[in-house]
Amino acid sequence: MEILKVENLTKIYGKGTTKVVALDNVSFSVEKGEFVAIVGASGSGKSTLLHLIGGVDRPTSGKVFIDGKDIYEFDDDKLAIFRRRQVGLVYQFYNLIPILNVEENITLPLDLDNRKVNEKHLKELLELLGLENRKNHLPNELSGGQQQRTSIGRALVTNPTIILADEPTGNLDSKSSDEIVELLRKSNKEYKQTIIMITHNMEIAKCADRIIQIEDGKIVKEV
Repeated sequence: MEILKVENLTKIYGKGTTKVVALDNVSFSVEKGEFVAIVGASGSGKSTLLHLIGGVDRPTSGKVFIDGKDIYEFDDDKLAIFRRRQVGLVYQFYNLIPILNVEENITLPLDLDNRKVNEKHLKELLELLGLENRKNHLPNELSGGQQQRTSIGRALVTNPTIILADEPTGNLDSKSSDEIVELLRKSNKEYKQTIIMITHNMEIAKCADRIIQIEDGKIVKEV
């Protein structure tokens, strides 16, 4: 079942001599439960692509369908609600709220949406993340790997349609990086979670079901 469809996606910044084509007529699709890595050098357009898929930015032209919905037909308010409920975002820098503990950071998207926390799901999630003994700790009391696991938990807690991870290991040492990649694999296999991960590291990308390589805003290879 196709969960994501990207059609002729283009993003242009500036005009005339300052014009930059960050993304150039990109099209591809992702099946439900698939783990896809998007690789490319800095400036290749991979992060622009991720932000457009997640509704963080709007394209110059083209369409993005998530679960059959054209997300750019939504106005800004409806798009923000859709993104909060259906898209889990994981960034290189963890973006945790410093005054909230692990459990509170994880459940924040539910609180913002006035949704009740499913305690059984939260307990399972904390165990999956290996954070059951850290749930009352503040971010500054955690290692980098534990902070990133918390941010992944925040992305997973809403049972989103799709997880978008932008260089999720880019700020971590090799041991913590391996743990984060393994956690993403487990959430993909155990929760059947659809994941799209941006990375410049080909070794990390090899854990995915499929690799899409981008250069100069275009897809140049899929394996």
